[in-house]
Amino acid sequence: MATMDDIAKRLGISKGTVSKAFSGAGDISEAMRRAVLETAVELGYTRLPRSRQAPRLGVFIENMSYEHPNDFGWDLVTGFRKLAEPDGCEVVLIPLTAELQRQNHYDEYMLRHNYQGGLFLGTSFSDAWMEEFRSCRTPTVLLDNSAQYNPAVSQVGVDNDEAMESAILRLKKLGHRKIGYISGGLGSYVYQQRYLAFFRALRKHRLGDDHLLAGHSFSTAECLQTHLPRLLEQGCTALICSHDLLARDVMHCCQRNGLRVPEDLSILGIDDLPICQSTSPTLSSIRQDRTELGKSAYYALASQIRQIHISSLKLHPEVILRGSVGPAPDVPGEL
Repeated sequence: MATMDDIAKRLGISKGTVSKAFSGAGDISEAMRRAVLETAVELGYTRLPRSRQAPRLGVFIENMSYEHPNDFGWDLVTGFRKLAEPDGCEVVLIPLTAELQRQNHYDEYMLRHNYQGGLFLGTSFSDAWMEEFRSCRTPTVLLDNSAQYNPAVSQVGVDNDEAMESAILRLKKLGHRKIGYISGGLGSYVYQQRYLAFFRALRKHRLGDDHLLAGHSFSTAECLQTHLPRLLEQGCTALICSHDLLARDVMHCCQRNGLRVPEDLSILGIDDLPICQSTSPTLSSIRQDRTELGKSAYYALASQIRQIHISSLKLHPEVILRGSVGPAPDVPGEL
């Protein structure tokens, strides 16, 4: 492992200058600080915490609410902290903005702020740092995203194939033979994986895999005005939606247009957010235990920091059937 002495020798400066560059001392120029950070990254230097200083872990969050108990990210952050803080770590929450990524190289940012590792929630393919994750050296964990073939980066999430297979099997047992899928835009890894898993599950259960059985859009309005009517015209008796908020909107749209849920159409969401129990009828969903996901993320990150390179951790999902799912029209089915 590279040391501060190695950095100093490479640049022809003193070890004290290297230390000042890391600490942000005012008598070090920005050019020198940048040179030290770039050399540290190049040599694979890692700033280990001092014995009396808690390791700092950054939790970077975008495209996700997390400040209140009903928010999607609340349980994820809580689960992470439940293991990290008793382990002596300092957890810092950082809003991940486009400007932050544009102005900083990832490894350099982590060295400058003395973060031993980072957890990323809500990232998308368009993030500038996604390309850097392919070659970064900082221990990193991505929720529902992937940076292929970098041993320093782990992925944590729910097994999407198991989720879709379980959901379609339950619907099939209830007599549904034509099942549709409506998704938000496929600009994120997790939405792409759920979309592909849907078709794999259809094939496994011998229900056909016609691409017209699914629709996706970044616009909820387009999902409701274009894809929903098209799937209903094809005779779908059940719909799976890529997330609960979309499933709720689909259900309300159907009800406004005279369709009964679940007598005419069964609807199933994904995530099992608290809103599922406050809709009428209550919304069925595929549950992912967000607190356990947060704990798994810490386990993966702690392992990475200890040079145990975990590729991915997948948790089992659970299909929760409530009032929005019932037998297919005129088919008794079974639970």
